Amino acid sequence: MLEYLIFEDEIQVYFDRVRTLSQNECYVLSFDGREVRRSKKTHFKVKDLRPETEYAISVYLSGAEGKTPIGEGVVKTKPLPRRLSVTDFGAVGDGKTLNTKALQSALDAAGAGDCVYIPEGVFLTGGLFVHSDTYIYIEKGGVLQGTADFHDYLPKVKSRFEGIEQMCYQSLLNLGTLDHESGYNCENVIIRGEGKLCGGGAALCDGIIAEEMVQMKDYMDSLGESIKECETAWTIPGRARGRLIQMANCRRVILSGLYLSNGPSWNIHFIYSKEIITSGCYIHSASVHNGDGWDPDSSEDCVLFDTRFETGDDCVAIKSGKNPEGNIIGRPTKNIRVFDCSAVCGHSIAIGSEMSGGVENVTIWDCDMKNAAWGIHIKSAEKRGGYIKNIRVYDTDAAMVRIVGTVGYNNDGIGAPTYAHLSDFHFENMTLAGESFFVHWSTGERLKNDINAIYVEGLDKEGCEIERVTFKNIRLPRLSDGAMQQIMIKKAKNVTLTDVFAE
Repeated sequence: MLEYLIFEDEIQVYFDRVRTLSQNECYVLSFDGREVRRSKKTHFKVKDLRPETEYAISVYLSGAEGKTPIGEGVVKTKPLPRRLSVTDFGAVGDGKTLNTKALQSALDAAGAGDCVYIPEGVFLTGGLFVHSDTYIYIEKGGVLQGTADFHDYLPKVKSRFEGIEQMCYQSLLNLGTLDHESGYNCENVIIRGEGKLCGGGAALCDGIIAEEMVQMKDYMDSLGESIKECETAWTIPGRARGRLIQMANCRRVILSGLYLSNGPSWNIHFIYSKEIITSGCYIHSASVHNGDGWDPDSSEDCVLFDTRFETGDDCVAIKSGKNPEGNIIGRPTKNIRVFDCSAVCGHSIAIGSEMSGGVENVTIWDCDMKNAAWGIHIKSAEKRGGYIKNIRVYDTDAAMVRIVGTVGYNNDGIGAPTYAHLSDFHFENMTLAGESFFVHWSTGERLKNDINAIYVEGLDKEGCEIERVTFKNIRLPRLSDGAMQQIMIKKAKNVTLTDVFAE
C-alpha cells in the first residue's frame, strides 16, 4: 500500500519494506505511465508539480524475476494557497528586531487554505502558537530564529518532560493544549520549506536552568539525598525547558524539508498525538544538553523518514511517561515507523527510558546508526513498570544493539507496583560496528568507547528476564587480534542467534 504527503507543488510517496533487497533489485516509481525514479529506499519525492492536478502513481519492485507491484493510486495536488507573508504583518528579517507579535498576528490571521510565508531573512522571535489548519512555509534563506532570553517564552504552558506533566517554558512553536483525558485539539498542520527553524540553544537552556534553580531552591533543598537518583543536580530544574516544537493532543501534523536546530532541550516532541509525520529534515543540536531529535511520547501511528541527525542526546527517543504518573495515565506509544534515517552524531534510536505507559509495535529499517553512540538502545529502569514489546529492526547499520532492563540515571519518583516487561524483539540483516563514539554536547570532544556489539541484560529481579529476542543475519566486526566480538546476554530467555558472524 502506498501512502502520500501531498502539497500544492510536490508529492512524496512512501511504503513499508517488502524484504531485504538483493543487489540487483530496486523499487521503481511510475508517474502517469512514465518511469521517473529508481531507489532501494522505500520513499520517493517528485517536485515542481502543478497545483490541483491529478497524477497516476504506481510503484513496483524490479528484479531478476520481473516486476512485483507495491501499490498504485491517483493523487491530486492541493490548490495553490493564498500567501500571507509575515513581512505584511510588520515582521523584519534583520536578525535583530523581535518579531513575536507580528509573527503571531500572521499565524492568527491564517485560515484554511492560507500559507504563512517566511521569506529570506532572519526573523527573531519568542514563543509562537499554531492553531489547526495552519500551513507554514519557510523559504530557502529564511530563518525563524528563537531568542536566547527565557522571558520571551513566558507565561509557562502545560507540558510533559521526561514523563512528568508540569508547567514549562513555551517552545518556539507550540501546537495544541496538553490534556491526557481529552482528544485532539490541534489538527491538520503543515510546516515545510527549505529554510531553517532554530531555537535559543545552549544559551537558552542554561538561562532557564539558572532561573529555575533560584525559583526551586527550597524544593531542591528539601529533596536531600534523593537528589542523587537524578542524573545531575540540575536535572529537575532542567525539566521546565521548552522544546523547539511541542505538539500536544495533535493529529495530522507534517514537518518536511527543514533544517531544525537547537531547541533548549528536545527538538521535536509530540505528546498524546497521532499521525505526526516528519520527512526530509536535518536536525542539529549537538551542543545542547538533552538535545534529543524526534520524541514520540504516548503517541501513535507516527512516521519518520529521510532525516539526518546531529544531536546532543538521542536522535530518536520513544517514550510513554514516567513512574508513577505514566503508569496511572497509561497511554502507550505504538505503531511507530522509522526508515532511511542516519546520524552524524548522537546517542541512539532509543526506546525508553521513560516508558511507563508502554511501547509497542515499532519498526525500523534502512537506517545508518553506526555513528550513534548506542546504536539501537532499548532501555527501562527499575521503578518504571510498563512494557516494551514487538520491536523490529531490519537492514540497518548501528554501533550496537543494547537492550537493558535498567539504566543508572533518571530514576527518581515513586516506583511502579510491577517491574517493566521487555519482550519480542527481532533484529535482522544488520551490520554492528562494535565501537562507540560519543560527541560531548558541551566540549564537542569525540570520545571512543569499547562496547559489545550485542548487549542484552534484564533487570536483576526474579521474573524480570528479557524475553523472546531473535538476531538473524547479523555481521559483527573482528577485534584487533582477529577474535570475534563478544556478545553479552544476561537475565534473558528465549534468545535466538541465527547466522551471526564476524567479517
